[in-house]
Formats: sequence, structure tokens, C-alpha cells
Amino acid sequence: MFRIGKEEIDAVARVIESKELFKCNNALKETENCEKDMRERFGLSHAVLMTSGYAALESALVGMGIGPGDEVIVPAYTYIATAMAVVGAGAMPVIAEVDETLMIDPEDIENKITERTKAIIPVHMMGYPCNMKAIMEIAKKHNLFVLEDACQANGAKFDGKLLGTIGDAAALSFNYFKIISAGGEGGALLTDNKELFEKALIYHDSSAVAYFGDQMRDFSTEPFCGREYRVGEVTSAILRQQFKKLDGIVADLRKNKALLKEALGDGFDYPPCNDDEGDSAIAITFRFDTVEKCQAFADKIGAIIPGFTGKHVYNDWKPILEKRGAAHPLMDPFKMECNKNAQYSEDMCQKSLEIMKRCAHINIDPDWTQDEINALADRIKEAVK
Repeated sequence: MFRIGKEEIDAVARVIESKELFKCNNALKETENCEKDMRERFGLSHAVLMTSGYAALESALVGMGIGPGDEVIVPAYTYIATAMAVVGAGAMPVIAEVDETLMIDPEDIENKITERTKAIIPVHMMGYPCNMKAIMEIAKKHNLFVLEDACQANGAKFDGKLLGTIGDAAALSFNYFKIISAGGEGGALLTDNKELFEKALIYHDSSAVAYFGDQMRDFSTEPFCGREYRVGEVTSAILRQQFKKLDGIVADLRKNKALLKEALGDGFDYPPCNDDEGDSAIAITFRFDTVEKCQAFADKIGAIIPGFTGKHVYNDWKPILEKRGAAHPLMDPFKMECNKNAQYSEDMCQKSLEIMKRCAHINIDPDWTQDEINALADRIKEAVK
């Protein structure tokens, strides 16, 4: 979260003063209007605000009809929530390598497809876009769903299209650590698929969606037991104001990243990007030819090495690697007969680990001054000597 202030405070105050904090049957209609704003922004038929990016991922998978016996391909570099959402839907995550872009490797997606594969989850990590052209071609070839995890990529694009609008559905996140925030936690599901939307909407709010307002008007899907992932009016009020700031934030991120690169000059190696213009620019990433050089640089400058970011790397996904999918054994997808072939190990994606340990991120701030950019450039140049 970069910019939050009086606009959000005033929006929250209006909701509290109205004494109508539930999302249905109220005068302000912050949630309804926020979802309408999102549909217009993304050019899609359906948008559902939820409590988190995880909630949106899991609900989308349920909406796709994915469950026990199915496999979903996820990258080796993503937060554990991506893989956990697959398990939450009852399916098995299949971990694919990343390539030099640090995004999921389309070639390894092909290698990991089996007769059980039902979907691919490309994750646009650190605001960098995945190769959506290649991924969509693979999905079409094998008749697979594509669920974009754009939780770290609000405002980013691929080939001129906003991330989250290219696949069959997308999950966004608005927690405290993202470009815009809904006040600490929040997420959204985007899709143009009506059947997927109906199932996901019911799943995310199964105890209320059929009984408050007319949320299920013209539905062909009957209510079923699901989860409680709905948001309230305070969350939506904050998010509406945050979306008004998003384009300005991304523009300033891109400007400051370009100014930093200009101040650095030649002599630096950056990983390839699938769309340089579409990058949301929340980070600048440096690539080194050895792990040792990368670690030395990171130690001097305080950079983040993707290969050592804990739950963002598959080899630290202990509940996945150790096949612990639920508190009760009869509810654990890993213990279901149809999922018994899933195999994981800490060294199963060595290529990804090697790539991730040779790269280092430095976060970009949209509010840097030119003097701050120049000072950082000097520190970076000193760190690589």
C-alpha cells in the first residue's frame, strides 16, 4: 500500500455514520458500486469482492468445477496461498519451473500436463507479467482453464491488456502489502464466465447470497454449502477510493523505475521481462551470474533474493510438501484415493531455485524524489564493485 489518506478516512466515516455496514440492502451501496466500477475498469461481466486473494482463487477453482482427482499447475515461485487454494478446492497442485523471467515456464507447463490436469495458474509475481500468449495457446490446445493470479500485479498489463482480463478468471489481492489496499485485507474475483461466476458467488457467501438482496437473480445454479468470504461496506468504501489512485501510483512507479535505470547507466544485467511496458514497476530486479555475487550484493544494499523468501518459494511450502491438507483426515485431499499419486520434494524444481538465487529485487517507491533516486543509484553502483 503506497497512498492512503483523507479520501479513505472520509469514505469510512460515511459508512459508519450510515450505520449500514452489511453489503446488502443499504443506501450507500459501496460494495455494489465498487464491483460495478471494477467491471467497467476491467471490461468484464462479473467482479466479486472477497476477503482475500486466496478466497478469490479458491472460489474461482470451485467455479471451474475443479475438485478431487484434478490437478492444477502452479509455479515454483509464488506465495503458498496459490497452492493452498488448489488444495482447498480438493485438487492437487502440480509445481512447474519458472524461467529466466522468474515467471512460470510455458515449456514446463507442457511437461507437467496429464490426463488429470484441469487448469493453469500463472502468477504475475512482483508485478511482472507472465507469458500469457504462450500460456493461453497451451490452455487452448489442451482444453484447460487459465486462472490468473494477479494478486501482486494490480495495474500491470500484457500486450496492452490488463492482467486479470486474459484468462478465464482472475484473482486480485488488496491486502496491506499490495499496490492498493482495502484497509489491510481484501480480494476480488474477475471473470466473463457466467457459470463460473454463479458457482463462485455462491461458494464465497453460501449462507447469505441466496437470502439477502437479489444477488442470485437469473441464476441457473442452485445454492450449495460453501464459505464465508464476503466483505463489508467499510472494506469496499476504502477500496473504491484506492482504485481512483491506482493509475497514478502505477504511472509514478514506472517513472521512478525508469529514472533509477537511467541513473544507474550501463553495466547491469536485468532478467528478461515478458512485457516491459506492461510491468507495474513495483520492483527493479538484478540478475547475477553466480549465487555468491547475488548474495554479496543483497547483503550490501538490503535487496530481496527471491530464492530466500520463505513461503514464496515452493521448497518452504511445508503443508504441501508434507501433504497436510486439512485438520481432519477425512477432509484432507492428500489422503483421498483419487489424489494418491501426488509427489513433492524440496529439490523437485532445481532450475527454479538456481534462477531465483541469482536474482535480487529492490522495491520501487512511487513517491521518491530525484535526489533519493540518485542516492540509491550511487549505493547500488557501490554495492556491485
